[in-house]
Amino acid sequence: MPLNRVIRIATRGSPLALAQADQVRSHLQAAFPSERFGLEIVRTTGDELQVAAMAEPGAPSPSKGLFTKELEVALLEGRADLAVHSLKDLPTELPEGLMLAAICPRADVREVLLYRDGAMVATERDPLAEWRPGSRERSGFGRGLRPEHLPTGAVVATGSSRRAALLKALRPDLSVVPLRGNVGTRLGKLLEEDRIDATLLAAAGLSRLRYDLSPTGALRLDPRLSPAQRAGCEPPPAGILGTILDPEAFLPAVGQGAVALEVRVNDPEIGPIASVLDHFNTRQAVLAERAFLRAMGGGCRSPIAGYARLVGHQLHLRVAVFDDGVGRFGDDKAPVREAERLGIRLAERLQAEARD
Repeated sequence: MPLNRVIRIATRGSPLALAQADQVRSHLQAAFPSERFGLEIVRTTGDELQVAAMAEPGAPSPSKGLFTKELEVALLEGRADLAVHSLKDLPTELPEGLMLAAICPRADVREVLLYRDGAMVATERDPLAEWRPGSRERSGFGRGLRPEHLPTGAVVATGSSRRAALLKALRPDLSVVPLRGNVGTRLGKLLEEDRIDATLLAAAGLSRLRYDLSPTGALRLDPRLSPAQRAGCEPPPAGILGTILDPEAFLPAVGQGAVALEVRVNDPEIGPIASVLDHFNTRQAVLAERAFLRAMGGGCRSPIAGYARLVGHQLHLRVAVFDDGVGRFGDDKAPVREAERLGIRLAERLQAEARD
């Protein structure tokens, strides 16, 4: 029997959060056409601190757990029925009384290196412009740029300690500076600020905003969208190119690309509804990654990366941990049903290597 009320889906209010929450709503509506689903936008402490941090370039980034706390409070207080999270933002330990009812099928885990189109920059360059102390020539690059191709001393902007650590491991000469805000803000800063040469964003986030890369590498709205869909999307700024990076070489964040549905424990109405979106392979992969992160004692602020993928009946897990700028990498595999043990075993191995 229908619940005869609106099932409230808690979400942050950023464009990316709203896009993924609306996707969840659509899937649940299709699975339960007799139910009614609505979005409940919750302002989080992390959102507030991020706005403050953008005004203070030297301020630290807010802990990712602060992007989920208020959504969980809304669940516990009964102001929402389920919460939609980017799994990479969710701490490995959940509040008492809450559980993950579903991990949706994982989107693209890869990172995208984004930079200004060199051809566009060339057309804008004024050869007669007068040089001024402290000024920097506006950079631009061609199709297929990778971190190893950036010029010596290039500036890459990111608010992620993991991305910064991986970049420094690949290219110690690069300069990494903070960049915060939602996807649109970061793309705007990349295009406008001459001091920045490139940035990194998650492919899954770009895809959820309906962006993709053209055959020439240009960031654009997905051409497969209908006119009605395009009308409801904010296109990316023109003049940005991107290169998708190999996830085995440039490891993603633990849980990257996965969306989690959090509900109250033993909720007889909402738990079964949310669980229809659970994807076994994705759950096992992120279970291994999160077990590794938890066993390492690292919170979301730690420079830790991990990526598990299913190969036949086995999970292959590759990880990286950075201590004082020094990276330690490891990989292992196990049957898919032993996902959690795989993550713990790999953490124990890296911890033992660090003690030796």
